Amino acid sequence: MKALSQSFYMKDGITLAKDLLGQVIVREEAGKSYYFKIVETEAYMGAEDKGAHVYGNKKTKRTAPLFEIGGTTYIYLIYGMYYCLNISANQIDVPHCVLIRAVEPMDDEAINYAKQNRSIRSKKLVDLTNGPGKLCKALKIDKSLNDHLVTNKGALWIGEGQRQQQSQIVEAKRINIPYAEEYQDMLWRFYIKDNPFVSVINKSKA
Repeated sequence: MKALSQSFYMKDGITLAKDLLGQVIVREEAGKSYYFKIVETEAYMGAEDKGAHVYGNKKTKRTAPLFEIGGTTYIYLIYGMYYCLNISANQIDVPHCVLIRAVEPMDDEAINYAKQNRSIRSKKLVDLTNGPGKLCKALKIDKSLNDHLVTNKGALWIGEGQRQQQSQIVEAKRINIPYAEEYQDMLWRFYIKDNPFVSVINKSKA
């Protein structure tokens, strides 16, 4: 599988969030590769976006990866226990990004890898990776992979999958950002229509 090129990420966060649907996160460990299709994303639009960590163009040691060139990972901890994976978009110093909200294991090896890393009581396969914290646990994604280019093959990279047609993309409100005021109503969450691994199904216009 070929890694997506740097040019793929040189676009605004909303466009990248849509274009990442159907692409493949590859997690490499101990000489093996595990493949997961991206099925749900959220766009964060930088300085203007009240839901973004960089609202007001706030640059800190924590958020510095968002100001790097598109294709850089930004991984942070929520609730003191769950990691979230974001991919920067656009040019240097334009801190747009995309939160990866859900992925689908692409084969039995990926399923077994996810189960090994994330032991759950549920017998539903979808519960392994149908949320941002869940998928990071299942793929062993933590701060050690922060500020890392996914354009280069290695421990974590993104490969070419199948770009989705607009008719297959559902647009919905982002999740759990009440502090974002009017920006919480933006339809900046995107997911593949009818995919069972999506974290929250919404009836917004597809």
